[in-house]
Amino acid sequence: MSLLQTLKDRSQSTCELCAATENLDIYEVPPVSTAGVDGSLLACSTCITQINNPETTDANHWRCLNDSMWSEHQAVKVVVWRLLSRLKAEGWPQDLLDMMYLEDDVLEFAKATGEGLDESDKIIHRDVNGAILNAGDSVVLIKDLKVKGSSMVAKQGTAVRNIRLDRDNDKYIEGKVGPTQIVIITEYVKKL
Repeated sequence: MSLLQTLKDRSQSTCELCAATENLDIYEVPPVSTAGVDGSLLACSTCITQINNPETTDANHWRCLNDSMWSEHQAVKVVVWRLLSRLKAEGWPQDLLDMMYLEDDVLEFAKATGEGLDESDKIIHRDVNGAILNAGDSVVLIKDLKVKGSSMVAKQGTAVRNIRLDRDNDKYIEGKVGPTQIVIITEYVKKL
């Protein structure tokens, strides 16, 4: 059974955030590592657009989180927590956040993208040109890099797709070069 069909069965073919039944698609919860059923949810195009583009957020659309916050599925709870954290200046989302309970590992996953932190506390990763890097972006190496602990050299011009950000240090990202997962210093990459 495909992931889409599994998610449709799980959600009875409705958006797991707002219960819409039209334009449904898979939303992989960042930072994506394995995705799959535990790292994905079924969402409508309106929800996905607003999640991916915070400047388009319509706070009234998200009043539906009052219901979806009680989901038994980790991916749904993580996205709800992130959205409520993003909207907490509205007032009512803070009340829902106060009621919401997440296990420690789920809360850590929810905080992995920096949602819920004050702007001054967020770690911002930037490439060599100062462009902001986000989890899932693609970058290209701007110089040859020797990979520590191996004889491998990552060549200049190599594209690294679906990067992950180090939550503790704005100078490091992770990505795959060939079959090898490596840590890369941000001053040696350019965002594609």
